[in-house]
Amino acid sequence: MIKVGIVGASGYSGSELLRFLANHSGKLEVALCTSETYAGQCVDSVLPNLRGFVSSKFEALDLDSLKERVDVVVLAVPHKVAMSFVPQILEQGLRIVDFSADYRLEDANTYEAWYHTEHTSAELMPQAIYGLPERYRAKIRDAQLVANPGCYPTSATLAAMPLVAEGVVKLDSIIVDSKSGISGAGPKPRENTHYPNRESNVVAYNIGSHRHTPEIEQELSAVASAPVQVTFTPHLVPMTRGILSTVYMRLTEEMSTEEALGIYSDFYEHEPFVRVLPSGAYPETKAVLGSNYCDVGLEVDSRTRRVVAMAAIDNLGKGAAGAVVQNLNLMFGLDETDGLKVPGIMP
Repeated sequence: MIKVGIVGASGYSGSELLRFLANHSGKLEVALCTSETYAGQCVDSVLPNLRGFVSSKFEALDLDSLKERVDVVVLAVPHKVAMSFVPQILEQGLRIVDFSADYRLEDANTYEAWYHTEHTSAELMPQAIYGLPERYRAKIRDAQLVANPGCYPTSATLAAMPLVAEGVVKLDSIIVDSKSGISGAGPKPRENTHYPNRESNVVAYNIGSHRHTPEIEQELSAVASAPVQVTFTPHLVPMTRGILSTVYMRLTEEMSTEEALGIYSDFYEHEPFVRVLPSGAYPETKAVLGSNYCDVGLEVDSRTRRVVAMAAIDNLGKGAAGAVVQNLNLMFGLDETDGLKVPGIMP
């Protein structure tokens, strides 16, 4: 039995992790749930969807006692906060999966430029493994520190990766257009996520400056073994959860939709959570709602010699908590799909 401690378990990502683990075979046991806001309260009184599944109480975090209680720590806390916990947790010999962005980037200067804060444990960044199983499965198995990917980068990378790996697209003109549900902003109310401002309203934000841009470029550059530059524009749409990313790539050679889909089908043939859709079928967020699946589809525009590749994920599922469970399964030699083989919710 692997004992899991979740730090920040009452937030959207942490609570979704609890939901996925409630469906696990039992080899991953939640031994600790911390919440500074709800310490002392029953988990299922704060998260009523977990009634009958989780009977424990939220606790205040005691970093010094973690080794006595858990085998692995999941940090469901914001960036800047995670880096203050990670060194002490690693010193106790515990393994970590970090939801935040603090260890996703390989270079501290890049992190500080995009996140506008000093990285206080930059020396640990090189040992972090980027937690995208479709790319780093073997490394994740042995990792001490796994940096769970961002939701936008997960969808964008999975949409673009096969053709970038094949070397048939131009690397300096990739455009990523993403639409996200409001839950990606977290549970704290803000003006831009306030219901009256979002209902029946779609808006772009952080154009050219979104902090997930270097993460997307880093991972696609690693796939291409050459520098990749993207134009990334995220949008908020009036729904609670889900991401649809549309990636525009200029082909370097003529290719039909069927030929491109063949590349994707071969590339993802053995991936349990990436579903390549047939010609004429396009991803939709409802099909992956509440799941760890990523649906990928594409169309080649022969007139402009561009491929339009799309990926749909649940930003709290494959874009967050589902990926954590997938990574935990890999880290502890379990069936990678344990707790995750559930379909999306429609309608």
